[in-house]
Amino acid sequence: MNKSWRLSCVLAAVLMSGAAQADTNWPSKPIKAVNPFGAGSAGDVVPRLFFERLSTELGQPIVIENRVGAGGSVGTGAVAKSDPDGYTLLSQTNAISIAPAIFPNLNYDTTRELSSVVMIGYAANVMIVPNERPWKKVQDFLAAAKTKGTVINYGSVGVGSAVHISSEKFRAAAGFEATHIPYRGGSEVITDIIGGRIDFYFCPLATALPLIREGQVRALVVSTPTRVRDLPEVPTPIDAGLKDADSAIWFGVFVPKKTPPEIIEKLYATGTKVLNTADMQAALKKIGVEPMPMTSADMDALLVKEIAANKVLLKSEVAAK
Repeated sequence: MNKSWRLSCVLAAVLMSGAAQADTNWPSKPIKAVNPFGAGSAGDVVPRLFFERLSTELGQPIVIENRVGAGGSVGTGAVAKSDPDGYTLLSQTNAISIAPAIFPNLNYDTTRELSSVVMIGYAANVMIVPNERPWKKVQDFLAAAKTKGTVINYGSVGVGSAVHISSEKFRAAAGFEATHIPYRGGSEVITDIIGGRIDFYFCPLATALPLIREGQVRALVVSTPTRVRDLPEVPTPIDAGLKDADSAIWFGVFVPKKTPPEIIEKLYATGTKVLNTADMQAALKKIGVEPMPMTSADMDALLVKEIAANKVLLKSEVAAK
């Protein structure tokens, strides 16, 4: 009995030593990064640029797996329920803070089952309008929108999408009524904006830029609190005299909640190093993404704040579904 007990202790010590060694050597095998958006979308392109360079720094391949569905909730839920060993990452946008407002029966608890790691950056949405409309400036639009009898329609790629959030924050801050028309995809919204069948669309910057430069649409305001480098003449909501109307699409990396803190710290430190390189910053700025330095703790706090705000903002739309 005594020999058996001693043998058990020795085995336990060996196993514990092995586990500690495994933690010290992380990562010692390929890492999987789940992306809950379709290939080619901004939510897919931005983290791919980051993971490519992060993989080099960590010395292990990062294999990206696109698991789409339910506004990004399918892939997010899969990561939330995965082993917290540092070998499953989640790339997400602020859609992660919108999902709890529009999907009350999520199979995961965002803030209790996921931990923030590193913020890659943010990008603006741009309010574009048809050329045939008489509005040359955002003030012209607001004057018309608030005129009695004026009917305003706007498009989005679905209830709770980032472009929908930008539209609703702008509309609520400006104090005008508008009808939301959700589309199945951004290309359909753009077709109707160019054709003059809807009045405005908060379009992702990377998509909006060529349309604006080619003169197919007119840009009235950007969604971010600071002006965009590629559209310096286009005002922000603050420039237009609107409070609490700014918004942005941000891109971040998350892990399951019980992931060892030393792994999170290593991911954060290595990720921050990657983001501070001239090569990475140039690649991101080329597609309209700006740096958004933020600690993991600050990201967690931002997530809690945005989830609460989005539940209030989208309450009427969700109730009407």
